[in-house]
Amino acid sequence: MNPVVLRTVARMMTPVLLLLSLVMLVRGHDAPGGGFVGGLLAVSAFILYLIACDVKTVQRLVRVHPVILMAVGLLVLLGSGTLPMLLGRPFLTGLWTSVPAPWGGQVDLGTPLLFDLGVYLVVFGTALCFILSMEKGSEEEEDNQRRGI
Repeated sequence: MNPVVLRTVARMMTPVLLLLSLVMLVRGHDAPGGGFVGGLLAVSAFILYLIACDVKTVQRLVRVHPVILMAVGLLVLLGSGTLPMLLGRPFLTGLWTSVPAPWGGQVDLGTPLLFDLGVYLVVFGTALCFILSMEKGSEEEEDNQRRGI
């Protein structure tokens, strides 16, 4: 395949896959989906970009180190579980509130969505760290073979 075509397709499909991953994240408690599936979809968008370009381009595109994403995700998970405890309820009890939507009506937000967001960040950070590490290792191996080491 022509690399120009692959890069063009990757540039066009990455935002679409990321948007789809956010849709899967938000609809996770009403239909199949959630943080795990959304995180895997987001990683697949960046894997497509990795195939089309290289590791440094993907790292520039993500802007945040995957380990930081994992840590923030774990903190969000912990926060979603302990927030009900501050109100005297058991750990991981669902709390809900309604927020007025800009288009009219109400939007229900709750700690389960916060939990899914934490799972999304942990899955995304873990999978991206794993994939980028494998790719860096293979690039270093190719460099060593070229040098004859």
